[in-house]
Amino acid sequence: MMELHGPAQALLLLSAAAAGGLALGQIKLGGVKLGVGGVLFAGLALGHFGFAVDATMLAFAREFGLVLFVYAIGVTVGPGFFQAFKKDGMALNLMAAAVVVLGSLVAVAVHLLGGVPLPAALGLLSGAVTNTPSLAAGQEVLAQLGFTGTAQGQAYAVAYPFGILGILLSMLVLRLVFKQNPAKAAAAFDADRAAKFDALQTVNVEIRNPAVFGARLRDLDELKEMGVVLSRVLHDGSQHVVNADDTLAEGDVVLAVGPANKLPRLNRLLGPLASVDLKAMDSSDVQWERQVVTRSEVLGKSLGELNLRGSHGVVVSRVNRAGYELVPDASLKLQFGDMLTVVGAPESMPLVAGIIGNRSKALQETQMTPIFIGIALGMLLGSLPIMLPGLPSAVKLGLAGGPLVVAILLSRLGHVGKVVWFMPPAANHVMRDLGIALFLAAVGIKSGLGFVDTLVHGPGLSWMAWGMLITLLPLVTVAVVGTWVTRVNYLTMCGLLSGSMTDPPALAFAQGLAPSEAPILSYAAVYPLVMVLRVIAPQIIALVLWAG
Repeated sequence: MMELHGPAQALLLLSAAAAGGLALGQIKLGGVKLGVGGVLFAGLALGHFGFAVDATMLAFAREFGLVLFVYAIGVTVGPGFFQAFKKDGMALNLMAAAVVVLGSLVAVAVHLLGGVPLPAALGLLSGAVTNTPSLAAGQEVLAQLGFTGTAQGQAYAVAYPFGILGILLSMLVLRLVFKQNPAKAAAAFDADRAAKFDALQTVNVEIRNPAVFGARLRDLDELKEMGVVLSRVLHDGSQHVVNADDTLAEGDVVLAVGPANKLPRLNRLLGPLASVDLKAMDSSDVQWERQVVTRSEVLGKSLGELNLRGSHGVVVSRVNRAGYELVPDASLKLQFGDMLTVVGAPESMPLVAGIIGNRSKALQETQMTPIFIGIALGMLLGSLPIMLPGLPSAVKLGLAGGPLVVAILLSRLGHVGKVVWFMPPAANHVMRDLGIALFLAAVGIKSGLGFVDTLVHGPGLSWMAWGMLITLLPLVTVAVVGTWVTRVNYLTMCGLLSGSMTDPPALAFAQGLAPSEAPILSYAAVYPLVMVLRVIAPQIIALVLWAG
């Protein structure tokens, strides 16, 4: 065995595993790629051929990579985490949680009835669901309980390949059982979404309802209830920005922005759609711009507090936050990166920009101080003991759970004073990919020695069979029963199955079934909760079984 002791040599070996594994992960087999999982197998190969790294440096690389990865994941899922439990998201998350619970129960049965050692059972659970943070959480809790060895990493590697294929097989089984047509499912989803979706829409409305002739806009409470904003008005051939004291007259045309499903009610209140488009008319008095919130002094302030209409005569007609369009009512509090559609006089635009910042370059700048503060808080939270009823000892979120939870909460919070918990997407991707590559390379190198012998001459093949069971049984059960009970759209269920395994290759396969947003929306809805549950599950399993 060739053990590398120096930091430079250790980094060389880890880099070789990462580079070779990422290249391996791009090779398609049957349209499926290993992706970043290839790094694990590259590390296994290096470990098998006798390459090793000083144990302390290897542990540091593994844990440092893990912290980077889970913190970046938390920042990504944080803004939408609590939104996922609204509307249809609750049913989707319950089904995804059922996949996690069933898989955990199967892993427990594999240990108790199948005679598989606890470390290997936890490794099979993590590999069968292709979830690396789960592996890390299991390793950490096992170390606390005094378990040593490489069985968990080896079992993870044995179960991982079928973990990816099993999700695809579950989608095909579901398709056969319910005779699903992906194209028809996509059309049905689009039709259903169009009927319920409350995306903001811009319309020109002509004032024809005698009940509102002479009414001041500030007195029309119905507009506030509908979440509709009027930004411009055409009166006597002249266009200007709407003022709260404006009175409506017969034949006026207003430009309205509001939820699409509220527009029929708006037409009943004011009048029919107009034949003119105020945005297309030449007007030197009114223009619109998209401006981004980057100034720390306005973070946390509401649009009502800023009073842009009263102070500068401008109207905020739309607010886009992380891809979601929000109704710009007076109570809406601004966050860093919010994109405002501002309508007003040309001379007012620079003044508004000075108030909210409008420095697009700030969205590409990475603030390192908040990142290190967040990681430090995550480490502290992960080290705190949490007592759960029925367990003999405390549970710790650890390196896998602490930074994840803190990142979710901080990114949801948005800012504290002038400290902004925002990370540019490009920086987030680099941090996430670097972290997972370091972690998998370290796990692979440590587990490589003896892996082939375990697979060929040891319990590797039986572990593989148990891993298949852990993969398929929960997925097929939830897919069939969930579809039968809820009649959820087929493509939505495919995205849910991918999200319940936190598996991007499976999501790509689901998206390839038919052109539709259904898979990615359900994947994103369940991903945050599943990631947290995957981290906590092995800790609870280990403590319960160890106590028993």
